[in-house]
Amino acid sequence: MIPMHKVFISYHHKNDQYYKNALSSMAQMYNIFEDASVNTGEISDELTDHQIRTIIRDDYLRDSSVTIVLVGTETKYRKHVDWEIYSSMYNGAKNKKSGILVVNLPSIIGSQISICDEDKFILGPEIRWSPINSYDRYEYLPGRIVDNLKSTDVKISVVDYSRIINNPEGFKQLIDIAYNNRYTNDYDLSAPMRRRNS
Repeated sequence: MIPMHKVFISYHHKNDQYYKNALSSMAQMYNIFEDASVNTGEISDELTDHQIRTIIRDDYLRDSSVTIVLVGTETKYRKHVDWEIYSSMYNGAKNKKSGILVVNLPSIIGSQISICDEDKFILGPEIRWSPINSYDRYEYLPGRIVDNLKSTDVKISVVDYSRIINNPEGFKQLIDIAYNNRYTNDYDLSAPMRRRNS
């Protein structure tokens, strides 16, 4: 039996709240994961960037072991998403690094999908994983995710939303695989953190 993990969902709140809510509802209905995400309005916009980053890292990510990144058309431009990905990959004193699972939302379908070999029995035998060599076919993925997909020392699964929304058991297995890879992933954190939205 696959254990239920505590999951942080990183996403563009204005554009993609619907998909975050749908996955959270599905998780609750099928006991897929425990949601440790920041919900809209929980952190004041009056705080400084440093204060927001500290709260996300120390109060939310601290208790999670897997981060799901929902990728829509503007996700890669959001500074908070970049901070959340960075903090999920960083092995700090208060919060340990997490496994990462990327979910391509319907708004970007048409970009290439890559899945780890060990996942292919879950979502179909035609899917294979291999490190990528350029940004060209991954125009919507956040740069920090692409940097790590290029590495042979990091396993990050990327899956289309349509492949998991009606497949709770497969979704739970992907989360468990991300959880199991969290400590062996040697994340590339060399890119500076995004300072502003663009």
